[in-house]
Amino acid sequence: MTDTRGPQTRQQAAEAGPAAQPAAAPVAEGAQPQQQTPPPAEAPQTPLPLPGERKPEQPAGPYRPPQAYPSPAPADAVRRPRTGARTTPRTRKARLRVARTDPWSVMKVSFLLSLALGICTVVAAALLWMVLDAMGVFSTVGGTVSEATGSNESNGFDLQAFLSLPHVLIFTSVIAVIDVILLTALATLGSFIYNLSAGFVGGIEVTLAEDE
Repeated sequence: MTDTRGPQTRQQAAEAGPAAQPAAAPVAEGAQPQQQTPPPAEAPQTPLPLPGERKPEQPAGPYRPPQAYPSPAPADAVRRPRTGARTTPRTRKARLRVARTDPWSVMKVSFLLSLALGICTVVAAALLWMVLDAMGVFSTVGGTVSEATGSNESNGFDLQAFLSLPHVLIFTSVIAVIDVILLTALATLGSFIYNLSAGFVGGIEVTLAEDE
């Protein structure tokens, strides 16, 4: 807004400004001046204790530094096993089933086993003949047979010549060869029969266990 008063009017208004302010209200007689209450003092903040320091409210005691790892349990708290009881290791067992046998492998194994059995038979026959010859069995039995079968014109049957060592070894070798052939053929045939029967009944079950 624009003041339209003249310069004299503005000067008079300025002089009358301080006088126009209302005087302060007088203080009543007999009334005591009010005392201003000071603000309550703030309680000093106690700094937080460090990890290894003792709190003020805690009783005095020896200083214990902080531990990085927990202390081990006392020896009395450790549970010790009873000395009277013996723990036996548990034996693991596996139950398996022979579902099929390979005829070719059965034939090879049976051939080697029967061949070893034939060789043992020949060696055993030779050793037995030597023992009987050393005991004089062939001469005694041969003389008895010759007397029983002999006559005035002939001496009879010569048992010692028939049971000589070469004859015994040849006969035993022939028996061993026949055994090798028969055992090999029977084992191979048995493998085929087992495979056929295992398809119906499931085969032979075998339980295997570890050594103690």
